[in-house]
Amino acid sequence: MQDKRRRMLIKSTAAFGLTQLFGLRALDALAASAQSLKPGSHAALIVVDVQNCFIDGGTLPVKGGADVVPVINQLATHFENIVITQDWHTPGHASFASAHPGKKPFETAKLSYGTQVLWPDHCVQGTDDAALDKDLKLPTAQVIIRKGFHKDMDSYSAFEEADHKTETGLAGYLKQRRIDTVYVTGLATDFCVAWTAMDARKAGFNAYVIEDATRAIDLNGSLAAAWKSMARAGVKRIQSQAILAG
Repeated sequence: MQDKRRRMLIKSTAAFGLTQLFGLRALDALAASAQSLKPGSHAALIVVDVQNCFIDGGTLPVKGGADVVPVINQLATHFENIVITQDWHTPGHASFASAHPGKKPFETAKLSYGTQVLWPDHCVQGTDDAALDKDLKLPTAQVIIRKGFHKDMDSYSAFEEADHKTETGLAGYLKQRRIDTVYVTGLATDFCVAWTAMDARKAGFNAYVIEDATRAIDLNGSLAAAWKSMARAGVKRIQSQAILAG
């Protein structure tokens, strides 16, 4: 079936010279994105950090962050299983630039578990800034994974904290539910979404990132680097239409 799609794409684009311009590898990627996917009972949608702090007007806004909400709401109707994550920081968290005298947001610091990007204070526990976006509609959501609640350690991934040792328990939960495939959405593509998807692969799950249901910070080329890392880990990159059209 994949070969048939590839031949059809080559035929339909040859007149425009796209085969010569982009190459067969790009056409293979187009063919893959054209496939329809039907998530069943063994699949879960992971909605990463769609919180007020990451939406315009929040303390660490991701450009276009609010745009993911209607896409995720549409996707949610196709999933029996949904997991939500929430950044849930303590006041004075180690990932905050304000906790490091002389440091500014988006600089880095060496912490016990490695190099940490320092952020503006954001998503502090119990504040409206940390609340989920009010327009999210996720009727089959069953569990919320809160991360970054240890004061001395950040946590981008829904599966592991930043030391790559401390597990959140999500992998065990999904395996107990006999879920083997995850579809990752949310904010931000190049940090919490990417780490979640790569750690899903590390834990033995099939992993997709639904690109148009994410938005990125893109700090010093972090978005391109994240996509390369995800590809190396075996994470598949798709568009929401692959599921919505299924």
